[in-house]
Amino acid sequence: MANTTFSGPVRSENGFDMITKNATTGAVTANASYDKGIRGGVQTLSGAGAVDLVNLITEITTTGADALTLADGTTSGQVKIVNMIVDGGGTATVTPVTFASGTTVAFDAVAESVTLVWNSTVGWVASSVNGATVA
Repeated sequence: MANTTFSGPVRSENGFDMITKNATTGAVTANASYDKGIRGGVQTLSGAGAVDLVNLITEITTTGADALTLADGTTSGQVKIVNMIVDGGGTATVTPVTFASGTTVAFDAVAESVTLVWNSTVGWVASSVNGATVA
């Protein structure tokens, strides 16, 4: 089905999936599901790199002193959750381009997390921090 715009309410008995389709392979990936709860896609990131904006959750595995970047959000209210799931030694430091709550978020232990909400006026706002260090 092509992109469709609806002018009234849309209902589904079994929820909705937000998907992306690989232009080369045609593979479909569910990024978020909306039914009785919201489940977002998960990015697994090992070592340095970019925290994506496509998936709701990014799970970090450190491989040393890892530098991670986070681009500006795409619309106010966008949520990004970052969790450290494996401590491979060292600290993972996320540096958002625009960060209202500081300049970085550092993760150095398993189960540390931060929930960020994008605001188009001030940037990413840390709405919840569990063990991670916002500086």
